[in-house]
Amino acid sequence: MTTQAAITTAGLTKHYPGVQALDDLTLEVPAGSIYGFLGPNGAGKTTALKMLAGLTRPTSGSATVAGIGIEAGPAYRQQVGYLGQEPRFYGWMSGRETVQYVGSLYPPEARPSATRVREVLELVGIADAADRPSKTYSGGMRQRLGIAQALVARPAVLLLDEPVSALDPIGRREVLELMDRIKGEVTVFYSTHILDDVQRVSDHVAILDHGKLVRAQPTAELLASFTRDRMRVVLGFATDDTAVALAAISGVLSVEPTDRDAESRTYTLRIDPDQSAAVQRGVTRLAADAELTVIDNSLVREGLEDVFMRLVDTKERAA
Repeated sequence: MTTQAAITTAGLTKHYPGVQALDDLTLEVPAGSIYGFLGPNGAGKTTALKMLAGLTRPTSGSATVAGIGIEAGPAYRQQVGYLGQEPRFYGWMSGRETVQYVGSLYPPEARPSATRVREVLELVGIADAADRPSKTYSGGMRQRLGIAQALVARPAVLLLDEPVSALDPIGRREVLELMDRIKGEVTVFYSTHILDDVQRVSDHVAILDHGKLVRAQPTAELLASFTRDRMRVVLGFATDDTAVALAAISGVLSVEPTDRDAESRTYTLRIDPDQSAAVQRGVTRLAADAELTVIDNSLVREGLEDVFMRLVDTKERAA
């Protein structure tokens, strides 16, 4: 593990009677990153976040935040700000009183000042409503209040469990913009199932399935690794024999006809990523030899949702 990691886990595991919620999670989260933690329902995301927040003990394995081990108890928890999936506040308290109350729960030497409370309320964009009862807040405002109380004691890591799943598009945008705004000041590690949001704001991503880590990579690298193994080929004047000819090109692993009209046919080619340029040249030669028109001959640019579906086993949910 590098010294630049904000969070490290090694073999982090949680078993309940009859349920293996999380199995052998080994992960490194770079300091200052926005890290998307993905997986279908029941994959183990909330379990992992609760362990990292110090709210439940692992069955085995270890975790550190800012170099402090989870076994350190209060010293560890002071490095972590946490917002659960369905936060609840005392509705009669104002936003300011809510943040002050949370701050008062810290040891005396770590309690935030009134200036710090004001700073985080301004940071999350609810300073103008800080003295209103929180029961009058919109969903997006409540989430931003939740982030304010999680940030007030200057933690090294901010843990967010599904922070935008219950929000309307406006509320989602507000929270995502806030996450982007605090990038670099604190490491943000958050779970979600809204993949477009992850692609928009997260520089790293980890994918869980059935309690096991499937992949952990910088977002751009993950998408690039899948972009290189599929091509979209559209040929004018193609015939039923064209798919066979495409499959015979060196580096082509499979050919799937995906669309056709009166003038052209479309194919998805799964290819050896190391031979992508050679395959493109092969398609061009084939078209020239067979007097076909090349309309498209390009690598498929897959989004995070496409990559997610290819990595995660969906058989049970499909059934």
